Amino acid sequence: MSKKGFIFDLDGVIVDTAKYHYLAWQKIAEKLGIEFTPHHNEKLKGVSRVRSLEIILELGKISATDQEKQLWLTQKNDDYLSYLTDIDSSEILPGVMPILSHLETLKQPIALGSASKNARPILEKTGIIELFDAIVDGNDVSQAKPDPEVFLVAARKLNLAPEDCIVFEDSEAGIQAANVAGMISVGIGDAKVLHEAAFNFPDFTHMDTAFIDGLLKKVKA
Repeated sequence: MSKKGFIFDLDGVIVDTAKYHYLAWQKIAEKLGIEFTPHHNEKLKGVSRVRSLEIILELGKISATDQEKQLWLTQKNDDYLSYLTDIDSSEILPGVMPILSHLETLKQPIALGSASKNARPILEKTGIIELFDAIVDGNDVSQAKPDPEVFLVAARKLNLAPEDCIVFEDSEAGIQAANVAGMISVGIGDAKVLHEAAFNFPDFTHMDTAFIDGLLKKVKA
């Protein structure tokens, strides 16, 4: 069986912490008098904290100083971290553990490729950090998705070529980043939003280990 690198985004893919990002951003938007719905939140998935704030400000047609932006970014992160205080393994999304366990059994390398700067503490709190052979988060890269930097760094850490890597993503920007990197992209979520992915699943409960085995036999053209 060939060796592939399996790279997972974090929020909304492995753990159910995306909802906390939404709540924290919604609080900032409300303070600024900006309507911010789950539909708007789709645009924030997979992108950096700074770019997320810019998108919200664009929604409200609000211009701000760098000092104001920094204040709001800090407030958002403080609110988000307050939600994470008591998280545990119950935050791991259904169907994720069987896939991670199968990859571990097959001795396939696993990496995290996330824009989150809080990825390591989240993996520690949920008790799965030991499953990852490489972790690349917002502290390790300068370019946000759809730039492929986070996935290319992950592939490098796994000592694998990009074409030998598979990315699991729930954001449009993340799927685009995986495709630009020349990796196989697997969308987790709404297939209409993630239509650029090579494969789509509503969530990991719809994915079985046979799909993983099939990917290991697949050679990317």
